[in-house]
Amino acid sequence: QVVFALNQTLLQQESLRAGSFQIPYTTEDLIKHYNCGDLSSIIFNHDTSQVPNFVNATLPAHERITAQEIDSYFRQELIYKRNERMGRRVKDLLQEHPDKSFFFAFGAGHFMGNNTVIDVLRREGYEVEHTPAGQAI
Repeated sequence: QVVFALNQTLLQQESLRAGSFQIPYTTEDLIKHYNCGDLSSIIFNHDTSQVPNFVNATLPAHERITAQEIDSYFRQELIYKRNERMGRRVKDLLQEHPDKSFFFAFGAGHFMGNNTVIDVLRREGYEVEHTPAGQAI
């Protein structure tokens, strides 16, 4: 599976470099939507946006199954479980020190897709508000 994932990642990068594959959004698109607090944008709703996409229609059936297994593993281990751990840590700090103010900063990847850090905190009953770029806190 590791060799398969590495080969698929390299093929995807070669396709990007050759111009035969393009990402449907630019870095500027990500920044604009993130700064505007538009985390429900289609850009941020791809579960696999944080990891390479190994599943594609051109793969033979047995390789497609391998790709789906790897994709599922990455999504679960690198995204969902990590966001759960970070969300719990934030919740624990807030509960342990209710009289203190905190500022938490996360990389944009932790706001993408489903089961984000924000989703974890909202499930715990917290209200999370977006502060637009340039607005005083």
